[in-house]
Amino acid sequence: MSHPVPYPVRLADEITRQLGQLTDHLSQLPPPQAAQVIARVLDPDNGILGGVTHLVATGSVLAKDQAERGALPAEVWLALGRASNELGDIALDLEEHADTLQRVGAQPATRGHGRCRE
Repeated sequence: MSHPVPYPVRLADEITRQLGQLTDHLSQLPPPQAAQVIARVLDPDNGILGGVTHLVATGSVLAKDQAERGALPAEVWLALGRASNELGDIALDLEEHADTLQRVGAQPATRGHGRCRE
C-alpha cells in the first residue's frame, strides 16, 4: 500500500514547478518587466531569494537537532548552515543593485519594431 504524499512535499513540488514557469516567462519579457520580476525575486524581505534563504536556515536548525540526536550526520547540518550563510551573503551583495533594478523596471517598454515612420 502506497503512502499519500504529505502536503509539504506537494507544496515543495508545486513551488518548484512555478519557479520553472517564472523562469520561462522571464526569458520572454521585455527588459523593464524582466527587471521588475528580478527585483521582486531578489527582495531580501519578501522575495524568493529571501524566502529560500530563510527556508535553508530553518532546515539547518532542524538538521542540527537531528544531528545531535544521531539521526543525521553532522556534515548535513554544517552544509545547510554554510548554504544559508552563503545565500545570505549573496542577498546582501545583490541588495546594492535593488534601486537600479527598480528604476529600470519603472521605465516604459519601448517598441523596437512594428512602428510606422512617417
